[in-house]
Amino acid sequence: MDETWRLIESCHAFVYFAPETRALYADAGLKGFWMGYFASRSAALGAPSPEVVTAAFSNFAPRMVARAIPDAWRYSSPETVLAARTAVADRSLRRLLGDLVDSADVAEAAALAMRAVEASPAAGRVLFAAHAALPRPAEPHLALWHAVTALREFRGDGHVAVLLTAGIDGCEANVVTGAMGLTPPEQRDLRGWTGQEWAAAADRLRVRGILDADGALTSEGRAERQAIEDATDRLARPPLEALGPDGAARLTDLLRPLAERIIEAGAIPFPNAMAMPRTVGRDAGGAAF
Repeated sequence: MDETWRLIESCHAFVYFAPETRALYADAGLKGFWMGYFASRSAALGAPSPEVVTAAFSNFAPRMVARAIPDAWRYSSPETVLAARTAVADRSLRRLLGDLVDSADVAEAAALAMRAVEASPAAGRVLFAAHAALPRPAEPHLALWHAVTALREFRGDGHVAVLLTAGIDGCEANVVTGAMGLTPPEQRDLRGWTGQEWAAAADRLRVRGILDADGALTSEGRAERQAIEDATDRLARPPLEALGPDGAARLTDLLRPLAERIIEAGAIPFPNAMAMPRTVGRDAGGAAF
């Protein structure tokens, strides 16, 4: 994963771990962490069914999604949930960034990131299109979070398309990232898969030569994983290409200190269920399957 995309992910993903989610999502009518997660990330789509959310997110067991959706839309509304998510981002960024939150650099980063969003093609990228179409917040730190959220879904939509092309299903993708050490030991439970489903996915990967008998990635598996990452990166080029080399480099430079504050504050755990590697600091680097 290119450094810029790791920085974009870091400047978005803290909302999944922020302590602010507990009270704000409860105030919005949602019940429990996972209902907050599924509802807040999918509310840009309107009030989608569990089938639509499962398809869009791709790596969760359907039964896990169905425990939160559509009940979330009985307890709350997409508009209320989106407002709560923005409040989570606002309070979290103010806490994490401190004096940087109102800086000229944040405003410049927001303008560049929004340029990238507006220049990106939406065809085939449903989550990106939904988030990009949401109203842009007026405050620069929230405009930046809005833009990086849309951009991370842009890359994510492309990644799902590449996985489908490679014949890797949602459970298999989780097994592979676990074999790579990119996800926590409890990843199977975090994504809602049963032991039988997990073992069957591992067996399918062994038959394909992606895992060895001990469950480790083979050389063939590493090559396929790299091919998937390379294809994902190719599909993710349009937003940064729209900025040009200088604009993309400037956005990277502006995001780096923000991501550093977020990560060094412990706002994103490593390893994490998203298979997201460290962006800055010790042991930075790596990529998800």
